[in-house]
Amino acid sequence: MRQFFAAKAEHPDVLLFFRMGDFYELFYDDARKAARLLDITLTQRGQSAGQPIPMAGVPHHSAEGYLARLVALGESVAICEQIGDPATSKGIVERKVVRVVTPGTVTDEALLNERRDTLLLAVSRGKNGFGLAWADLAAGRFLVSEVTDESTLEAELARLEPAELLCADEDGWPPCVTARTGLRRRAPWLFEVDSGRRQLQRFFDVHDLTGFGIEDRPFAVAAAAALLGYVEETQKQRLPHLTSIAYEAGDGAVAMNAATRRHLELDSRVDGDARHTLLGVLDSTVTPMGGRLLRRWLHRPLRDRSALRLRHQAVAAMIDTGAGDSLRECFRAVGDLERILSRIALRSARPRDLSTLRDGLGLLPAVRTCLAAVDSPRLQSLADELGEHGENAHLLAGAIIEQPPVLARDGGVFAEGYDAELDELRRLSTHADQFLVELEARERAASGISTLKVGYNRVHGYYLEVGKVHADRVPTHYTRRQTLSNAERYITEELKQFEDRVLSARERALARERLLYEDLLDRLNADLATLRCCASALAELDVLAAFAERALTLDWARPELSDSPGIRIERGRHPVVEAVRSEPFEPNDLVLEGRPEDGGRRMLVITGPNMGGKSTYMRQNALIVLLAHIGSFVPATRAVIGPIDRILTRIGAGDDLARGQSTFMVEMSETSYILHHATDCSLVLMDEIGRGTSTYDGLALAEACARQLAHHNRAYTLFATHYFELTSLAAPGSGIANVHLDAVEHGERLVFMHAVKDGPADRSFGLQVAALAGLPRRVVEDARRRLAELERSRSEGVRPDLSTAALDQPQQFGLFPPQPAPSAALDALDAIDPDELTPKQALEALYRLKSLA
Repeated sequence: MRQFFAAKAEHPDVLLFFRMGDFYELFYDDARKAARLLDITLTQRGQSAGQPIPMAGVPHHSAEGYLARLVALGESVAICEQIGDPATSKGIVERKVVRVVTPGTVTDEALLNERRDTLLLAVSRGKNGFGLAWADLAAGRFLVSEVTDESTLEAELARLEPAELLCADEDGWPPCVTARTGLRRRAPWLFEVDSGRRQLQRFFDVHDLTGFGIEDRPFAVAAAAALLGYVEETQKQRLPHLTSIAYEAGDGAVAMNAATRRHLELDSRVDGDARHTLLGVLDSTVTPMGGRLLRRWLHRPLRDRSALRLRHQAVAAMIDTGAGDSLRECFRAVGDLERILSRIALRSARPRDLSTLRDGLGLLPAVRTCLAAVDSPRLQSLADELGEHGENAHLLAGAIIEQPPVLARDGGVFAEGYDAELDELRRLSTHADQFLVELEARERAASGISTLKVGYNRVHGYYLEVGKVHADRVPTHYTRRQTLSNAERYITEELKQFEDRVLSARERALARERLLYEDLLDRLNADLATLRCCASALAELDVLAAFAERALTLDWARPELSDSPGIRIERGRHPVVEAVRSEPFEPNDLVLEGRPEDGGRRMLVITGPNMGGKSTYMRQNALIVLLAHIGSFVPATRAVIGPIDRILTRIGAGDDLARGQSTFMVEMSETSYILHHATDCSLVLMDEIGRGTSTYDGLALAEACARQLAHHNRAYTLFATHYFELTSLAAPGSGIANVHLDAVEHGERLVFMHAVKDGPADRSFGLQVAALAGLPRRVVEDARRRLAELERSRSEGVRPDLSTAALDQPQQFGLFPPQPAPSAALDALDAIDPDELTPKQALEALYRLKSLA
């Protein structure tokens, strides 16, 4: 218990797995908490201060499953191991914490989601912005960036989705930081810039950080140092796979804020069904590392049009030559080399990791053969990055058996013929019985004692047993070992040597395997950099081959990236809706073109019935633009896309109770972000602005927002609305045009055509949609009569009588207060500059204002 208390004092805020024999035990509050979270038995053992000690435990051989459950719940666990040998230790075996498993630092295969990055992120702040540093320890990536404001910080956190977030233990952090799960508050001095710079220089063994591009980025340096310190503190070992740190510039990507990612349902939905997301439709990658790279591309679409054109050309070349299918067949045996190499660097790789690496390296010649006939600059560059790894492939092929055991400690990892000494030790331990049979036969023949036999017991070891009736015939070179009532037991020099070899052969074989295993990891680590480059190239090839497969399977077309402004999409389709619908999808065109100064068509005001497809139309065009900017083909017949710097959306309705924001406040907050950040190269989607307040307030807001986007931001805008009054914005030279989603009535049924046509809609079909939703017929008929009265009153220029019961009710408050009447006192007050008045002048002004009032 003294050992436990000492270890717990060093790690008070995490669960402590305390190794005792074949179990990890937890005590006191740790035991109570683990019993609740893991549904394991809470027991008690011994006493402390007269009270039983609560205890719970898990078997050490199945601890990974329990660790995975705890990490998934956001818990951290300190692993306290027996570091002494129980066989040789005097007294209590020495123990110490060998690592701390946290949600952001896990590297074990069983604790990771194979198709999602597990990131640890640190954030620092200064007067002019924030610094971000994030690491994927399982893959060996370490990156930093800087942002200037809270909204961009929120967008980056939404993009990266860290499993664990580190920040200084100070007040004033924005809600996007404090509301995240996995938040760890650290001492503020850990985020100090100067000491952090020295720490990074020591870790990477460099004179300065100029080579990494972060010497003049103090916020990023502070965050990176805090993250590195946390990793070293929890892993308690060197981190040889973190060999570099890269700066990720924000202007290299098409920006999307958190709301946009949520509205477009890139990889998640409110209902949790990830299949019906863009990633769910797009991800046909074969390897886990390819799946993770695709997710990163999807959340960070590029603005580098040269790089995108190379990707598009590579996909087209794969389709034309059929190389994509051949590559995908090769990748089925490649495995997750990226994470395996990180475990090799951390020396936690298991035998089956090495066999997977062996199989992957063995397939490289076949991959090169597939790429050799493809005329693509990017594919040839990736073929070069694969490198030559024949020596390592040969080494692993000769070292590791075909199907190695799960754990190296069990032995049986290395193939016969790899090491002569190991082969001899194995032969001794596995062929001992045959040797004893042969020895017994030889000694019987030599001594003439037919009843002589060879035996073994745990106390005296091996022996030759002879009955006392034959005592006079025992050879002189026999040495007596034990006397029994009717027999004598002897040992010979040959049997003694055999005993020494056999009894220790198993232990020596395991020790030899451990030595060989460490040597094998050393030899692989010597080529770690080139092996990781190979894994990265394989991941990108996997993604490009998946793009080719999706383009062929789903009939997608290669987009054209134009340097001229505008977006022109012919017969575009929504990739997710088309995938889940059983009936054919109705494609539609989109044309937004011209330079803002030339008055080109920059905004579409979209009207039409609910359920008519307005939101689908808007989102499909945003997704087509997004797909083009990750290098994929797109669901359209043709797509010509000019420069795009942002995709911004305001779609759907929902409140944010945690922040105390109503549905309308969320709508206005998201709209405000768009109006402040949209440029003439931004694609903006606005759906039903102003519907969360009274009719005239909402209409006024919607019209003002539309004018701002059209005339000041001058962004490419799709503006869906039920306010038919907004269709009057489409005046000649305004850059605004009207389109509508068509629907027709067939008897009492409403048929949605889902076709986009020029001009405004003439009806909203609200009552028909309500009937489709299943409202009682009586309610719908009552609403239809009331609608007729309201429309008649409006056509006659009479304010409609909304209801007899409501005549005595006050009018609804407007969003904007009425403007005050002209006032001489207010005009005089407005003309006063308080900073320029003397006390006497201020008193005179006060009297003058009073007289005016």
